[in-house]
Amino acid sequence: MVDSETTLSGVPPVAWAYRLGNRSAIDWVLDQHKERKPKDPTIREKFDTYRFADHKERVIDLLARVTRVSVETMRLVAELKDGPRS
Repeated sequence: MVDSETTLSGVPPVAWAYRLGNRSAIDWVLDQHKERKPKDPTIREKFDTYRFADHKERVIDLLARVTRVSVETMRLVAELKDGPRS
């Protein structure tokens, strides 16, 4: 789920297998773009201007690109594992 109105669908399971550290690249993108409220009220009031809705289309495009790269990377990794050893 991207937000309360948008759900990811059609993402191949192998795309979730491509990891950056301990989580998938897709999870990393989603985490980096979610809205967070600063704890400090002054910072929240004066500087909290990020709204996911303002960037939603770009994040969806980024997710599509990250998914494509993840699938291709996992394909290459599998190909290397299955390839001949010298």
